[in-house]
Amino acid sequence: MSDVEYRMRRMFNPASGRCLDIAVDHGFFGEKAFLQGIEDLPAAVATLAAAAPDAIQLTKGQARLLQSLGGRERPALVLRTDVANVYGSPLPDHMFDLTLPNPGLAGVQLDAACVVVNLFDLPDRPQVREACLRAILNAKVDCERYGMPLMIEPLVMKEGSSGGYTVNGDLDRIIPVVRQAVELGADIIKADPCDDPSQYHEVIQTASGIPVLVRGGGKVDDAELFRRTQAVLEQGAAGIVYGRNIIQHDNPAGMTRALMAMLHDGADAKAAAGIIAAS
Repeated sequence: MSDVEYRMRRMFNPASGRCLDIAVDHGFFGEKAFLQGIEDLPAAVATLAAAAPDAIQLTKGQARLLQSLGGRERPALVLRTDVANVYGSPLPDHMFDLTLPNPGLAGVQLDAACVVVNLFDLPDRPQVREACLRAILNAKVDCERYGMPLMIEPLVMKEGSSGGYTVNGDLDRIIPVVRQAVELGADIIKADPCDDPSQYHEVIQTASGIPVLVRGGGKVDDAELFRRTQAVLEQGAAGIVYGRNIIQHDNPAGMTRALMAMLHDGADAKAAAGIIAAS
């Protein structure tokens, strides 16, 4: 077993082999709308950590909020290492993706279980894709130097009606970018959901044995979220990375417990709905 695998074990439940990573790194992107549910981030992190997910995703500036809590039982840290301006509406004329220097070292210094970097596929923005590729190539070298797992996040987007981007669930667009992430040396893939969750096994196959954690995408109601989660788990996903669907929920701790039951205890969508109702 390699030093990278030692760190990854901190994220994945030893019995189920799955991971729930709660993303609360949204403040990094400079969008006011992203702050709903995490306006008071110390309180939000404390609430989530107490619900005991497998991991919480934070930035270098906010990792202290998790790492200062409790003892060795706290959730693992997933460290966000890049910032982009692709989420606004209307879209800016100049778009970028910038990465922390020495992301692997930053992960070691903050005792992270892995670091995460984006791989954007945006309509007519090849310069952003190029910036991501350069960042990943550099991050991989640094991560190998320090034994830090690298999570790559392939993000396929399309233009929405509001003038910004939305998630593109076209499987034919998702698969090539996931494959490129594998070829670039990803240790973990954080991938988009596709329009038809019953086809998600094709994404899993494309990942070639690299664990795939499925992004939550936009906010949906509980029934849809549990249905989608059950479907991707049945298709072979190694876990989920949900943000707004947990942190903007009326009961973030209850939602965390319901999803953990799905990942680790075999609860189906109906059982998960019962857990959140009883919380």
